[in-house]
Amino acid sequence: MDKKEFFATWSKLHGGAKIEGAVKAWLNISFASVRPLARIGVTPNILTLAGLFFAVALWMFPSSWPAVIFLVLSLFFDGIDGSLAIVTRVTSKFGAFTDSFVDRLSELFWALALYKLGAPVILIFIALLATFTQEYMRARSGGLGHDEVGVVTICERPVRASLIFIALILNLIGFELFDWITAAWTVMQGISLAQLTISTYKRLTI
Repeated sequence: MDKKEFFATWSKLHGGAKIEGAVKAWLNISFASVRPLARIGVTPNILTLAGLFFAVALWMFPSSWPAVIFLVLSLFFDGIDGSLAIVTRVTSKFGAFTDSFVDRLSELFWALALYKLGAPVILIFIALLATFTQEYMRARSGGLGHDEVGVVTICERPVRASLIFIALILNLIGFELFDWITAAWTVMQGISLAQLTISTYKRLTI
């Protein structure tokens, strides 16, 4: 499968979403990453489980130096499993559901790692609620035949991971700013949800 076909298939599976900006940049990276994996027989399910494995590892050892690597690997594998499914032509509704479900489960373990480090539970709860609501809106919009991506908000999954990445690094060098970082996530996620809500309302009422 060449890149043009890959883009077309991805767009079709995401309700005809446009491939541009940050989405296009990530898909270019994802496509380049999964091609060698496809050649050696790695399956999408292996990547999905790998992403979850490293998320759990992060939760178990959030204060260790490997925690940073665990987070990066969790995000990476969670992000390319769907691309591998496209490249290997093994896409299915069940696979898409499993991918989305495990993504949310991985993010839960990311948040639990942040809580384990000392972040306020109420802020984590609010941020996660806004996160999961945002992703549900996307999935529901896609189920109704509309663009599942809709709009790229200020707090997409890589941004959420980046905030936790910063918290991990600061913790390792002795700065415990979990309250501030979690507060920033909560505010940004609220704005992100508002952005998607407005975008979805406009698209569904046209």
